[in-house]
Amino acid sequence: MKVYNPKDWVNSLKYLYRSDQLKRVVPLVILVAFFTWIIAFIELEYLQLSNKSSLSNFTVVHSLLGFVLSLILVFRTNTAYDRWWEGRKQWGTLTNVSRTLSYKVNAMLDTEDKINRSFYRKAIPLFAETLYNHLRSDYTKFMLDEERHPELSSLDDKKHGPNQVTALIYKKTINLYNEGIISGDELRILNDEITAMTNVCGACERIKNTPIPIAYSSFIKIFIILYSATLPIGYVFSMGYLVVLAVPFIFYVLITIELIGESIEEPFGKDTDDLPIDKIASNIKKHCFEVLNA
Repeated sequence: MKVYNPKDWVNSLKYLYRSDQLKRVVPLVILVAFFTWIIAFIELEYLQLSNKSSLSNFTVVHSLLGFVLSLILVFRTNTAYDRWWEGRKQWGTLTNVSRTLSYKVNAMLDTEDKINRSFYRKAIPLFAETLYNHLRSDYTKFMLDEERHPELSSLDDKKHGPNQVTALIYKKTINLYNEGIISGDELRILNDEITAMTNVCGACERIKNTPIPIAYSSFIKIFIILYSATLPIGYVFSMGYLVVLAVPFIFYVLITIELIGESIEEPFGKDTDDLPIDKIASNIKKHCFEVLNA
């Protein structure tokens, strides 16, 4: 994710010029401009239609459909942003849960209990790291010290990484209770935090695995194409060859809004507008190490 100043118009325009959306749209805009010129040439030069032609009333249809299209695009963009913001909220929750779990474990374990402290110091941020890899469809890389914790040798990097890490944390917590290191009340407190981590994983998977329905997405694209392709039919009578500039601009605005929606509806990817979950996971690791090293 790119950090920027929203009040800086100059850099915002520079970003727009260099954005991936513009690179994808330019060939289509040129194609629309060429198509529009052909329509204008046929109507004005070849068929020599006048303003009294019934086709000049075609603009009424565009006025009605334009309002409908604007509502659909607003709903489309809002839906995509809701997915993006929900992803950010879930990773914010994971950050808070990881810190809270670290604080509580730090208070419950004796300062001389190096082995158990080391386990939680590595296992808690490992959940964020495995979730990060899981959401980006990479095999999870487990980094716990296997010599100190031989029970970790059973981890399978081709299985559900976050589930494995959560199971290890919960198993270790139950062992601490059975050994009398923590009380039953403390076990319930830690159980709530571990459950919250699993809830975050499920919410992120729901966002990742539930895309916008293909029928809805396809309809918007077809609507934009047909709307833009028929614009010159009616507006050529009032604008003449200026329609060659007007129609591509309208098409650019409509298609860019759709592309922005596509970009932000998948918040866990590697695009510029996607969430920096790798940096968030790194911060979680840093905070856990600070707390449990105290």
